[in-house]
Amino acid sequence: MDLNHDTGGAVEGWDHVVQSIQTILATRLNARVFRREFGSEVPALVDAPMNEANVLALYVAVAEALERWEPRFELTDVSVEGAETGAITMTLIGNHRPNAHKGDLTTVVDDIQTIRVMRDRVENWSLAA
Repeated sequence: MDLNHDTGGAVEGWDHVVQSIQTILATRLNARVFRREFGSEVPALVDAPMNEANVLALYVAVAEALERWEPRFELTDVSVEGAETGAITMTLIGNHRPNAHKGDLTTVVDDIQTIRVMRDRVENWSLAA
């Protein structure tokens, strides 16, 4: 259980995983004083030209960050849309493993989750599960 970033209320379960992914992908490396390694390279890549090399780097940044920091979401696929327009939408598809942070890697049966992460260069991140 954690605090919801928007309401200040409690958040748990799948909603907590989604909020955690948002935090991981939106946090620049070296931004947290006592945990410099937390976060991802995603914020540094969002404003980069979206050529093939940078799109590949974005995929790698997402996969590495989620592998390291969010064991409750097993990433199986990533796609990026709209890169040439200046606004991107990343679609993350994976399995929900609700107790992976406790060492239990059991996946919720038939529960493939999709998260869309949108960033428009100027505004803030938004997630739609």
